Amino acid sequence: MKLSRITAFSSALFLGAVLALTGAASAQAAQSAAAVDYVALGDSYSSGLGSGSYDSASGDCKRTPRAYPALWAAANSPASFAFTACSGARTGDVTAGQLGPLSSATDLVSISIGGNDAGFADVMTTCVLQSEATCLNRVAQARGFVDSTLPGNLDTVYTAIRSKAPSARVVVLGYPRFYQLGGNCVVGLSENERAAINGAADYLNAATAKRAADHGFTFADVAGAFTGHEICSGSAWLHSVNWLNIGESYHPTSGGQSGGYLPVFTRAA
Repeated sequence: MKLSRITAFSSALFLGAVLALTGAASAQAAQSAAAVDYVALGDSYSSGLGSGSYDSASGDCKRTPRAYPALWAAANSPASFAFTACSGARTGDVTAGQLGPLSSATDLVSISIGGNDAGFADVMTTCVLQSEATCLNRVAQARGFVDSTLPGNLDTVYTAIRSKAPSARVVVLGYPRFYQLGGNCVVGLSENERAAINGAADYLNAATAKRAADHGFTFADVAGAFTGHEICSGSAWLHSVNWLNIGESYHPTSGGQSGGYLPVFTRAA
């Protein structure tokens, strides 16, 4: 009986210590999130184009509370949150018009950029409207740009971010593959075109990851999160071509932002 009481008492002390430590860790994590000054930069994949419920004050930038930066801020209540990502942005647009909120006090920065520099919209328009050969040629041109010009563009914007926010954790988010190959699409692009477009997305992500790493930034790959949710999957988190709202074509839905981008960013942040 005495041994049982001692064992029970020891177990209670151990359990109490574990709970105290767990509670302290949770409190510390909450306190750390609350102390964060967060700035969200980038293009339409960060502004939330395709998710709906756009903030009218953001105009053509199409920022929305359904975008992953706003969802993260709502869940974590940072000390401050500045949302300057803008639909259609290229690297030069980020350096020219989005970096104002950055400062030495900034703790966290997110950005998706490079797709518009590489001609994402023109690639998709070409592939949808023209022949397979023309599509594949246009994809090859985009890959050539990724080799020759995009690294320098990324270096410029990454250097500018680090200069203005020297202590910030910077998370660079990539782009999903658009198509599930062998999926349920019976019309539209050929499988060769879909495979080439997916390959170009991987190529762009690899180049972006390399530049991010060289600047000490964290690259967050979303391709895995979107696997099983590409166009032609039957459970797509991406809009296919939409002739009634062409701008939202090939952009994440609200499900793509909350189910794809948000958890990947949360882990990286």
